[in-house]
Amino acid sequence: MSLKKQIPNIITLLNLFSGCIAVYFACMNQLFLAAVFTALGIFFDFFDGFFARLFNANSELGLQLDSLADMVTSGVVPGVFMFQLLLESSAINDSFPIENIGGNVIEWVPFLGFFVTLASCYRLANFNIDTRQTSSFIGLPTPANTLLIISIGLVSMYQSSGIIEVLMDNVWVLLSIVALSCYLLNAEVRLFALKFKNWNIKDNWVRYLLIISSLVLILLFKYLGITLTILLYVLLSLIFSGEETNGV
Repeated sequence: MSLKKQIPNIITLLNLFSGCIAVYFACMNQLFLAAVFTALGIFFDFFDGFFARLFNANSELGLQLDSLADMVTSGVVPGVFMFQLLLESSAINDSFPIENIGGNVIEWVPFLGFFVTLASCYRLANFNIDTRQTSSFIGLPTPANTLLIISIGLVSMYQSSGIIEVLMDNVWVLLSIVALSCYLLNAEVRLFALKFKNWNIKDNWVRYLLIISSLVLILLFKYLGITLTILLYVLLSLIFSGEETNGV
């Protein structure tokens, strides 16, 4: 295989490399740096497919590499994020027992955050064998779900005030987010893909609407705008799920 044909795989491996660094920072509870490298990994994840189509380099190897890289960047990372958010929730000590095993204090509730990782793994495996997901998605793509989770973490750290602070410090709210994430990842709900087959406004107006809306939301609400963008993506997909034009 020529070097040009390997470029998409190299970009995929850069996604994996970014994800590994993000896992390290997330485990150290340095969530901002973890978010930065996760976003970088998702950036590489978007462009490996672009270059694969550009160089006509789609392959079974590339498909498997993509899923394995996504398992780290968009599977392990959001699980660690939820673990850290649950661990820091002061409501755990009041609502759940803390086990003392062999002299070690065990707060078991934060481990439920890794259900996001399990649901992501199931989705990625199912995606590889589901022939219906060529021009659209069934269930929330793992990168979108990861952006949802890390944005919630950033909101909790940097925009936590008033009602947001109360919600983000409530273990039941966080566990509800875990449950919602697991459901959306594997729900039998058709969501449009952001891949442009052409730049025609008529064929891609929903995509353009989402992109413009996301910019406005992020400018107005900062990290919370990312959360709202993912929710808007799901809402628009539900509203226009009957559209067949260009995969919408």
